[in-house]
Amino acid sequence: MAQKRDYYEVLGVSKSATDDEIKKAYRKLAKQYHPDVNKDPGAEEKFKEVQEAYEVLSDSTKRGNFDQFGHAAFDQNGGFGQGGFSGGGFGDSFEDIFSSFFGGGFGGGSSYDQNAPRKGQDRFMSMRIDFMEAIFGVEKTVTLNVDEECTTCHGTGAHSKSDVKTCSTCNGTGQTVRQQRTPFGVVQTQGVCPDCNGKGKTISKHCKDCKGAGYINKRVNVDIKVPAGIFSGQQLRVSGKGERGANGGPNGDLLIEIVVGSHKHFKRDGSNIHITIPLSTIDATLGTEIDVPTVHGDVTLTIPAGTQPNTKFRLKEKGVKDLRTGRLGDQFVEVKLEVPTKLSKSEKELYEKLKEDKGDSVFDRFKKAFK
Repeated sequence: MAQKRDYYEVLGVSKSATDDEIKKAYRKLAKQYHPDVNKDPGAEEKFKEVQEAYEVLSDSTKRGNFDQFGHAAFDQNGGFGQGGFSGGGFGDSFEDIFSSFFGGGFGGGSSYDQNAPRKGQDRFMSMRIDFMEAIFGVEKTVTLNVDEECTTCHGTGAHSKSDVKTCSTCNGTGQTVRQQRTPFGVVQTQGVCPDCNGKGKTISKHCKDCKGAGYINKRVNVDIKVPAGIFSGQQLRVSGKGERGANGGPNGDLLIEIVVGSHKHFKRDGSNIHITIPLSTIDATLGTEIDVPTVHGDVTLTIPAGTQPNTKFRLKEKGVKDLRTGRLGDQFVEVKLEVPTKLSKSEKELYEKLKEDKGDSVFDRFKKAFK
Protein backbone atom coordinates (compact mmCIF):
# COMPACT_ATOMS: atom_id res chain seq x y z
CA MET A 1 0.00 0.00 0.00
CA ALA A 2 1.34 3.46 -0.96
CA GLN A 3 2.56 5.58 1.93
CA LYS A 4 0.40 8.59 2.70
CA ARG A 5 1.83 12.03 2.07
CA ASP A 6 2.15 14.57 4.84
CA TYR A 7 -1.13 16.53 5.06
CA TYR A 8 0.69 19.87 5.03
CA GLU A 9 2.45 18.77 1.84
CA VAL A 10 -0.88 17.74 0.28
CA LEU A 11 -2.33 21.23 0.79
CA GLY A 12 0.97 22.94 0.02
CA VAL A 13 1.13 24.87 3.30
CA SER A 14 3.67 25.10 6.11
CA LYS A 15 3.19 23.54 9.53
CA SER A 16 2.71 27.04 10.96
CA ALA A 17 -0.07 27.88 8.49
CA THR A 18 -3.07 29.77 9.87
CA ASP A 19 -6.66 28.56 9.62
CA ASP A 20 -7.33 31.00 6.79
CA GLU A 21 -4.27 29.84 4.84
CA ILE A 22 -5.35 26.19 5.16
CA LYS A 23 -8.90 27.01 4.06
CA LYS A 24 -7.66 29.05 1.09
CA ALA A 25 -5.34 26.25 -0.06
CA TYR A 26 -8.14 23.69 0.29
CA ARG A 27 -10.63 25.75 -1.72
CA LYS A 28 -8.12 26.13 -4.56
CA LEU A 29 -7.21 22.43 -4.71
CA ALA A 30 -10.77 21.18 -4.25
CA LYS A 31 -11.88 23.27 -7.22
CA GLN A 32 -8.90 22.09 -9.26
CA TYR A 33 -9.40 18.36 -8.71
CA HIS A 34 -13.16 18.01 -8.26
CA PRO A 35 -14.32 15.08 -10.49
CA ASP A 36 -17.19 17.14 -11.93
CA VAL A 37 -14.65 19.66 -13.23
CA ASN A 38 -11.43 17.70 -13.75
CA LYS A 39 -11.77 14.58 -15.93
CA ASP A 40 -8.06 13.74 -15.89
CA PRO A 41 -7.08 10.24 -14.62
CA GLY A 42 -6.18 10.42 -10.95
CA ALA A 43 -8.05 13.66 -10.30
CA GLU A 44 -10.61 11.92 -8.11
CA GLU A 45 -7.90 10.32 -5.95
CA LYS A 46 -6.17 13.68 -5.54
CA PHE A 47 -9.50 15.25 -4.64
CA LYS A 48 -10.04 12.64 -1.91
CA GLU A 49 -6.50 13.20 -0.65
CA VAL A 50 -7.12 16.94 -0.43
CA GLN A 51 -10.42 16.37 1.41
CA GLU A 52 -8.74 14.07 3.93
CA ALA A 53 -5.90 16.52 4.58
CA TYR A 54 -8.34 19.40 5.07
CA GLU A 55 -10.52 17.34 7.44
CA VAL A 56 -7.54 16.88 9.75
CA LEU A 57 -5.85 20.27 9.51
CA SER A 58 -9.10 22.23 9.78
CA ASP A 59 -9.92 20.63 13.14
CA SER A 60 -7.75 21.90 16.00
CA THR A 61 -7.95 18.61 17.93
CA LYS A 62 -7.17 16.42 14.92
CA ARG A 63 -4.44 18.79 13.76
CA GLY A 64 -2.83 18.65 17.21
CA ASN A 65 -2.93 14.85 17.17
CA PHE A 66 -1.42 14.78 13.66
CA ASP A 67 1.36 17.15 14.72
CA GLN A 68 2.11 14.81 17.64
CA PHE A 69 1.63 11.39 16.07
CA GLY A 70 1.61 11.80 12.29
CA HIS A 71 -0.63 9.44 10.31
CA ALA A 72 -0.54 6.99 13.24
CA ALA A 73 -3.01 9.32 14.96
CA PHE A 74 -5.72 8.05 12.62
CA ASP A 75 -4.68 4.42 12.32
CA GLN A 76 -7.75 2.22 12.86
CA ASN A 77 -5.66 -0.14 14.98
CA GLY A 78 -3.76 2.49 16.95
CA GLY A 79 -6.57 3.88 19.06
CA PHE A 80 -6.50 7.39 17.57
CA GLY A 81 -9.00 9.15 15.35
CA GLN A 82 -11.02 6.10 14.46
CA GLY A 83 -14.01 8.17 13.44
CA GLY A 84 -12.76 8.63 9.86
CA PHE A 85 -13.18 11.78 7.79
CA SER A 86 -16.39 13.73 7.57
CA GLY A 87 -15.37 16.91 5.71
CA GLY A 88 -15.84 19.41 8.55
CA GLY A 89 -13.62 22.22 9.75
CA PHE A 90 -13.77 26.00 10.32
CA GLY A 91 -17.58 25.80 10.32
CA ASP A 92 -17.76 25.12 6.56
CA SER A 93 -19.29 21.98 5.12
CA PHE A 94 -17.94 20.80 1.79
CA GLU A 95 -21.32 21.52 0.25
CA ASP A 96 -20.90 25.18 1.28
CA ILE A 97 -17.49 25.36 -0.36
CA PHE A 98 -18.70 23.56 -3.48
CA SER A 99 -21.54 26.02 -3.69
CA SER A 100 -19.10 28.92 -3.56
CA PHE A 101 -17.28 27.47 -6.59
CA PHE A 102 -20.17 26.56 -8.84
CA GLY A 103 -23.06 28.75 -7.67
CA GLY A 104 -25.12 26.06 -6.01
CA GLY A 105 -25.11 22.93 -3.89
CA PHE A 106 -25.02 19.37 -5.06
CA GLY A 107 -27.78 18.48 -7.50
CA GLY A 108 -28.59 22.09 -8.25
CA GLY A 109 -29.02 23.28 -4.67
CA SER A 110 -30.73 21.79 -1.66
CA SER A 111 -32.14 22.90 1.65
CA TYR A 112 -31.36 21.38 5.03
CA ASP A 113 -33.11 18.03 5.46
CA GLN A 114 -33.98 17.56 9.09
CA ASN A 115 -34.84 13.91 8.43
CA ALA A 116 -31.41 13.11 7.03
CA PRO A 117 -29.18 10.80 9.11
CA ARG A 118 -27.00 12.75 11.54
CA LYS A 119 -24.03 11.59 13.55
CA GLY A 120 -24.41 11.73 17.33
CA GLN A 121 -22.46 14.00 19.64
CA ASP A 122 -19.02 12.94 20.86
CA ARG A 123 -18.70 11.80 24.45
CA PHE A 124 -15.80 12.91 26.64
CA MET A 125 -14.12 11.28 29.61
CA SER A 126 -10.73 11.33 31.31
CA MET A 127 -8.50 8.40 32.17
CA ARG A 128 -5.73 8.54 34.75
CA ILE A 129 -2.64 6.39 34.20
CA ASP A 130 0.58 6.27 36.17
CA PHE A 131 3.97 7.56 35.02
CA MET A 132 5.40 4.22 33.90
CA GLU A 133 2.21 3.28 32.04
CA ALA A 134 2.62 6.42 29.95
CA ILE A 135 6.25 5.51 29.25
CA PHE A 136 5.60 1.97 28.01
CA GLY A 137 1.92 2.07 27.05
CA VAL A 138 -0.89 0.11 28.63
CA GLU A 139 -4.23 -1.47 27.82
CA LYS A 140 -7.22 -0.43 29.90
CA THR A 141 -10.85 -1.45 29.87
CA VAL A 142 -13.66 1.03 30.49
CA THR A 143 -17.32 0.16 31.02
CA LEU A 144 -19.92 2.34 29.30
CA ASN A 145 -23.63 2.51 28.67
CA VAL A 146 -24.00 2.81 24.90
CA ASP A 147 -27.06 3.02 22.65
CA GLU A 148 -26.42 0.47 19.90
CA GLU A 149 -28.48 -0.14 16.79
CA CYS A 150 -31.09 -2.85 17.30
CA THR A 151 -29.85 -5.91 15.43
CA THR A 152 -33.39 -7.18 14.91
CA CYS A 153 -34.83 -4.21 13.03
CA HIS A 154 -31.48 -2.63 12.01
CA GLY A 155 -32.50 0.68 13.51
CA THR A 156 -35.86 1.11 11.81
CA GLY A 157 -37.90 0.37 14.94
CA ALA A 158 -40.35 -1.62 12.82
CA HIS A 159 -41.31 -5.28 12.88
CA SER A 160 -40.65 -5.47 9.13
CA LYS A 161 -39.93 -3.14 6.22
CA SER A 162 -43.58 -3.22 5.17
CA ASP A 163 -44.56 -1.75 8.57
CA VAL A 164 -42.78 1.53 7.76
CA LYS A 165 -45.11 3.96 5.99
CA THR A 166 -44.78 7.51 4.74
CA CYS A 167 -46.68 9.76 7.10
CA SER A 168 -49.99 10.69 5.49
CA THR A 169 -50.32 13.89 7.51
CA CYS A 170 -47.09 15.57 6.36
CA ASN A 171 -46.43 13.46 3.26
CA GLY A 172 -43.01 12.53 4.59
CA THR A 173 -41.73 16.05 5.20
CA GLY A 174 -41.93 15.85 8.97
CA GLN A 175 -43.50 19.33 9.01
CA THR A 176 -47.02 20.60 8.91
CA VAL A 177 -48.22 24.05 7.83
CA ARG A 178 -51.08 25.70 9.62
CA GLN A 179 -52.97 28.79 8.45
CA GLN A 180 -54.92 31.02 10.78
CA ARG A 181 -57.02 34.06 9.97
CA THR A 182 -56.31 37.09 12.12
CA PRO A 183 -57.40 40.75 12.01
CA PHE A 184 -54.10 41.42 10.25
CA GLY A 185 -54.58 38.76 7.59
CA VAL A 186 -53.73 35.09 7.22
CA VAL A 187 -50.83 33.93 9.39
CA GLN A 188 -49.04 30.78 8.30
CA THR A 189 -47.02 28.77 10.83
CA GLN A 190 -44.91 25.67 10.37
CA GLY A 191 -44.25 23.05 13.02
CA VAL A 192 -43.29 19.47 13.67
CA CYS A 193 -45.81 16.95 12.44
CA PRO A 194 -47.72 15.65 15.50
CA ASP A 195 -48.32 12.20 13.97
CA CYS A 196 -44.74 11.24 13.08
CA ASN A 197 -42.91 13.63 15.44
CA GLY A 198 -40.94 15.07 12.53
CA LYS A 199 -39.63 11.75 11.20
CA GLY A 200 -41.76 11.74 8.06
CA LYS A 201 -42.63 8.09 8.58
CA THR A 202 -44.95 6.09 10.79
CA ILE A 203 -44.68 2.51 12.00
CA SER A 204 -47.74 0.30 12.05
CA LYS A 205 -46.08 -2.52 14.03
CA HIS A 206 -43.08 -1.97 16.27
CA CYS A 207 -40.02 -4.20 16.66
CA LYS A 208 -40.53 -6.56 19.58
CA ASP A 209 -36.95 -6.17 20.87
CA CYS A 210 -36.43 -2.39 20.90
CA LYS A 211 -40.15 -1.49 21.15
CA GLY A 212 -39.86 0.87 18.19
CA ALA A 213 -36.87 2.85 19.47
CA GLY A 214 -34.48 1.46 16.86
CA TYR A 215 -31.72 1.08 19.43
CA ILE A 216 -30.96 -0.85 22.59
CA ASN A 217 -29.01 0.53 25.53
CA LYS A 218 -26.20 -1.82 26.44
CA ARG A 219 -23.49 -1.85 29.07
CA VAL A 220 -20.31 -2.72 27.22
CA ASN A 221 -16.62 -3.11 27.98
CA VAL A 222 -14.36 -1.08 25.69
CA ASP A 223 -10.68 -1.97 25.44
CA ILE A 224 -8.45 1.10 25.23
CA LYS A 225 -4.92 0.81 23.90
CA VAL A 226 -2.80 3.64 25.32
CA PRO A 227 0.37 4.04 23.20
CA ALA A 228 3.84 4.28 24.73
CA GLY A 229 5.05 7.86 25.10
CA ILE A 230 1.67 9.57 25.51
CA PHE A 231 1.47 12.90 27.36
CA SER A 232 -1.04 14.32 29.78
CA GLY A 233 -3.78 16.19 27.90
CA GLN A 234 -3.60 14.11 24.74
CA GLN A 235 -6.77 12.37 23.62
CA LEU A 236 -7.61 8.93 22.34
CA ARG A 237 -10.59 8.51 20.02
CA VAL A 238 -12.79 5.40 20.02
CA SER A 239 -15.20 5.26 17.10
CA GLY A 240 -18.91 4.77 17.63
CA LYS A 241 -18.99 4.88 21.42
CA GLY A 242 -20.42 8.37 21.75
CA GLU A 243 -24.00 9.62 21.84
CA ARG A 244 -26.68 8.08 19.64
CA GLY A 245 -27.12 9.44 16.13
CA ALA A 246 -30.38 10.78 14.74
CA ASN A 247 -32.50 9.39 11.92
CA GLY A 248 -30.36 6.29 11.62
CA GLY A 249 -27.09 8.21 11.69
CA PRO A 250 -24.01 6.70 13.38
CA ASN A 251 -23.08 7.21 17.00
CA GLY A 252 -20.58 9.88 17.88
CA ASP A 253 -17.14 8.98 19.15
CA LEU A 254 -15.68 8.57 22.60
CA LEU A 255 -12.83 10.99 23.33
CA ILE A 256 -10.61 10.01 26.25
CA GLU A 257 -8.28 12.61 27.72
CA ILE A 258 -5.22 11.06 29.33
CA VAL A 259 -4.02 12.30 32.71
CA VAL A 260 -0.53 11.04 33.62
CA GLY A 261 0.52 10.80 37.26
CA SER A 262 3.90 12.07 38.49
CA HIS A 263 6.88 10.00 39.65
CA LYS A 264 8.79 10.43 42.88
CA HIS A 265 12.20 10.63 41.20
CA PHE A 266 11.84 10.75 37.42
CA LYS A 267 10.87 13.98 35.66
CA ARG A 268 9.84 13.99 32.01
CA ASP A 269 10.66 16.64 29.43
CA GLY A 270 9.30 15.60 26.04
CA SER A 271 10.99 12.32 25.20
CA ASN A 272 13.78 12.87 27.73
CA ILE A 273 13.90 11.81 31.38
CA HIS A 274 15.68 13.70 34.17
CA ILE A 275 16.78 12.38 37.54
CA THR A 276 18.88 13.84 40.36
CA ILE A 277 21.10 11.45 42.29
CA PRO A 278 22.92 11.98 45.60
CA LEU A 279 26.70 11.53 45.60
CA SER A 280 29.18 11.79 48.45
CA THR A 281 32.03 14.28 48.22
CA ILE A 282 34.48 11.38 48.49
CA ASP A 283 33.01 9.59 45.46
CA ALA A 284 32.90 12.86 43.53
CA THR A 285 36.53 13.55 44.39
CA LEU A 286 37.98 10.10 43.77
CA GLY A 287 35.54 8.93 41.09
CA THR A 288 33.41 5.79 41.17
CA GLU A 289 30.94 3.60 39.31
CA ILE A 290 27.29 3.57 40.30
CA ASP A 291 24.13 1.82 39.10
CA VAL A 292 21.71 4.59 38.14
CA PRO A 293 17.95 3.89 37.96
CA THR A 294 16.33 4.52 34.57
CA VAL A 295 12.83 3.80 33.33
CA HIS A 296 14.38 0.83 31.50
CA GLY A 297 16.23 -0.54 34.56
CA ASP A 298 19.57 0.16 36.24
CA VAL A 299 22.47 1.36 34.08
CA THR A 300 26.12 1.53 35.22
CA LEU A 301 27.44 5.10 35.13
CA THR A 302 31.11 6.03 35.55
CA ILE A 303 31.64 9.10 37.73
CA PRO A 304 35.04 10.59 36.87
CA ALA A 305 37.37 11.88 39.60
CA GLY A 306 36.83 15.56 40.39
CA THR A 307 33.14 15.64 39.43
CA GLN A 308 31.62 18.98 40.40
CA PRO A 309 28.20 19.67 41.97
CA ASN A 310 25.25 19.75 39.53
CA THR A 311 27.20 18.01 36.78
CA LYS A 312 24.88 16.35 34.29
CA PHE A 313 25.52 13.03 32.57
CA ARG A 314 23.67 11.77 29.50
CA LEU A 315 22.48 8.20 29.08
CA LYS A 316 21.60 7.76 25.41
CA GLU A 317 18.28 6.14 24.45
CA LYS A 318 17.21 5.63 28.05
CA GLY A 319 14.27 8.00 27.75
CA VAL A 320 10.76 7.81 26.28
CA LYS A 321 9.63 6.68 22.82
CA ASP A 322 8.67 9.61 20.60
CA LEU A 323 5.17 9.02 19.25
CA ARG A 324 5.92 10.61 15.88
CA THR A 325 9.39 9.26 15.10
CA GLY A 326 9.48 6.12 17.25
CA ARG A 327 12.96 7.09 18.50
CA LEU A 328 13.91 6.87 22.16
CA GLY A 329 14.90 9.99 24.05
CA ASP A 330 17.75 10.20 26.56
CA GLN A 331 18.04 10.26 30.33
CA PHE A 332 19.96 13.06 32.02
CA VAL A 333 21.52 12.37 35.41
CA GLU A 334 22.33 15.38 37.61
CA VAL A 335 24.76 14.95 40.51
CA LYS A 336 23.85 16.43 43.88
CA LEU A 337 26.76 16.34 46.31
CA GLU A 338 25.90 15.52 49.90
CA VAL A 339 28.11 16.88 52.69
CA PRO A 340 28.07 14.75 55.85
CA THR A 341 26.54 16.47 58.89
CA LYS A 342 27.94 14.01 61.43
CA LEU A 343 31.43 12.49 61.51
CA SER A 344 32.91 9.74 63.60
CA LYS A 345 36.09 10.49 65.51
CA SER A 346 38.25 8.69 62.97
CA GLU A 347 36.54 10.43 60.04
CA LYS A 348 37.05 13.82 61.65
CA GLU A 349 40.74 13.09 62.17
CA LEU A 350 41.11 12.11 58.52
CA TYR A 351 39.45 15.32 57.35
CA GLU A 352 41.65 17.42 59.65
CA LYS A 353 44.77 15.67 58.36
CA LEU A 354 43.60 16.29 54.79
CA LYS A 355 43.00 19.97 55.59
CA GLU A 356 46.44 20.27 57.12
CA ASP A 357 48.12 18.67 54.10
CA LYS A 358 46.10 20.78 51.68
CA GLY A 359 47.31 24.08 53.05
CA ASP A 360 45.28 27.06 51.91
CA SER A 361 41.57 26.38 51.65
CA VAL A 362 39.47 27.13 48.55
CA PHE A 363 38.11 30.21 50.29
CA ASP A 364 41.62 31.40 51.19
CA ARG A 365 42.62 31.25 47.54
CA PHE A 366 39.44 33.11 46.62
CA LYS A 367 40.22 35.91 49.11
CA LYS A 368 43.76 36.33 47.83
CA ALA A 369 42.35 37.23 44.44
CA PHE A 370 41.06 40.51 45.95
CA LYS A 371 44.46 41.62 47.22
